[in-house]
Amino acid sequence: MPTPSSTRPLIYKRLLLKLSGEAFMGEAGYGIDMKIVDRLANDVAQAVQAGCQVGIVIGGGNIFRGLQGAASGMDRASADYMGMLATVMNALAFQAALEKTSTPARVLSAIPMPTVCESYIRAKALHHLERGRVVIFAAGTGSPFFTTDTAATLRAIEMGCDAVAKATQVDGIYSADPKTDPNARRYDKLDYATVLTKDLKVMDGAAIALARDNNLPVIVFSILDPGNLLRVLDGSAHATVVKSD
Repeated sequence: MPTPSSTRPLIYKRLLLKLSGEAFMGEAGYGIDMKIVDRLANDVAQAVQAGCQVGIVIGGGNIFRGLQGAASGMDRASADYMGMLATVMNALAFQAALEKTSTPARVLSAIPMPTVCESYIRAKALHHLERGRVVIFAAGTGSPFFTTDTAATLRAIEMGCDAVAKATQVDGIYSADPKTDPNARRYDKLDYATVLTKDLKVMDGAAIALARDNNLPVIVFSILDPGNLLRVLDGSAHATVVKSD
């Protein structure tokens, strides 16, 4: 198992990590790049070894995105269910990558599929976390019209997590896309109201409102730097934190 690079005390002892499906496809543009998945699993393994209890929600955009299917004329509910199934595929791939690092992991799906993985039951998920197992929450909320951002926030609240951390390709929240706007302003801290009123596109509005109503901090950080998840846990990462004033 990887050796953590930090000896600082952890600020967050139980964390919900939100990974995008796009992060899994690397440069391929589609599907799952297991080299990328293995690196991400290595970061999670470091966090577990440091003493953090980790839950994970993974999107499915590298395989199928419900909104795109709906835009092509497909029934929105059917398209969203297809997207949920894509997240199960990603969850199983990530479970395999974690087990290669000797990190125990369980996939719990909001859509029952007992021959593939466990069904989501809150008490069961808490039991796994308390036993040091990484819990990968698959199939979103189990209902259409909800994003995996909302699923991640919901599961974080249900699990009593200290924060939800959204892994992105940039080091925090900006006033505009820093890849296209050189004048984009980066924020170190924000409150929920500012994120919503300025429509900063960190997460969808339902996810931010749910985090606000339950006083759940949202951390946005870059997953591109190996070991950055551990720095999020000890507070040393270059990231943006969204919380109450």
